[in-house]
Amino acid sequence: MGSRASSLLREEDIEEIKKQTGFSHSQITRLYSRFHSLDKGENGALSREDFQRIPELAINPLGDRIINAFFPEGEDQVNFRGFMRTLAHFRPVEDNEKNKDPTSGEPLNSRTNKLFFAFQLYDLDRDDKISRDELLQVLRMMVGVNISDEQLGSIADRTIQEADTNGDMCISFSEFTKVMPGKAIDITADLQNGA
Repeated sequence: MGSRASSLLREEDIEEIKKQTGFSHSQITRLYSRFHSLDKGENGALSREDFQRIPELAINPLGDRIINAFFPEGEDQVNFRGFMRTLAHFRPVEDNEKNKDPTSGEPLNSRTNKLFFAFQLYDLDRDDKISRDELLQVLRMMVGVNISDEQLGSIADRTIQEADTNGDMCISFSEFTKVMPGKAIDITADLQNGA
């Protein structure tokens, strides 16, 4: 299947994806094979249902939020290029310098882009700020019933109090970037194995 998958990708497509995402040739062909195996409709695109079949996402409390990140507003399918662009956010930040193309702007796995990706997981209504209610919803997703609503409320209030510098009782992206430590965004994902 690996050779079949790589034969469906044109060399110029691989080169363009390499420039956009920083993934190597072998990583792209391996991820294309994984993409193809997830594409149950065999239409060259993944649906939300295709993602929900991935066991690691099915058990992740933020699985639905992560899945949503693959789909632009109003879209219900993602093609391979969109899939790769989203996955690029999970690449380690250290790889930036060797893969940086000065003409293409900031890499998808830059600290700023990773922070924006994480920020969007919390910004449930996509209004460019994280409210107390949104923070509570995400905290509930992450901890379930293991912490009382009172404790969650206290965590949310303290988080907003520490991050909110303009007094609007929300966390803007700018405020979010100031309170997130560098190590918190070093996200890695292993998609080589699984469903």
